Amino acid sequence: METEDDSCVGEALRAAPAVQAGPAALESLIVGASPAIRGLRQLVRQVAPSDASVLLVGPSGSGKEVVARAIHAQSRRASKPFVAINCGAIPRDLLESELFGHEKGSFTGAFAQHKGRFEEADGGTLFLDEIG
Repeated sequence: METEDDSCVGEALRAAPAVQAGPAALESLIVGASPAIRGLRQLVRQVAPSDASVLLVGPSGSGKEVVARAIHAQSRRASKPFVAINCGAIPRDLLESELFGHEKGSFTGAFAQHKGRFEEADGGTLFLDEIG
């Protein structure tokens, strides 16, 4: 039986469409020819080879996930999963379980083992959206 909290979690988790890798992928993910867009593509090329965490800041709908997917596509992690999670849509009391997973019986209602998003993204990219 699915609870209201379960359906909220389901809506919050988005299946990541396949991300193509390589230079052509960057042009198809970040479209435009303005100086600002060319500068953004250059920043993506500079950041992608690094294993450092990246903080993307901007208002809702500004394209942070698109940029994150572009960085992922240009990185050594491109063949691994890109996992996006909208943290703002997950109830506070379920967020820890969604991120880190849980074992069967670890709390009331934990009827089965659940992989966390960190484990799902193993070796790939975890994009945490709406964390503020």
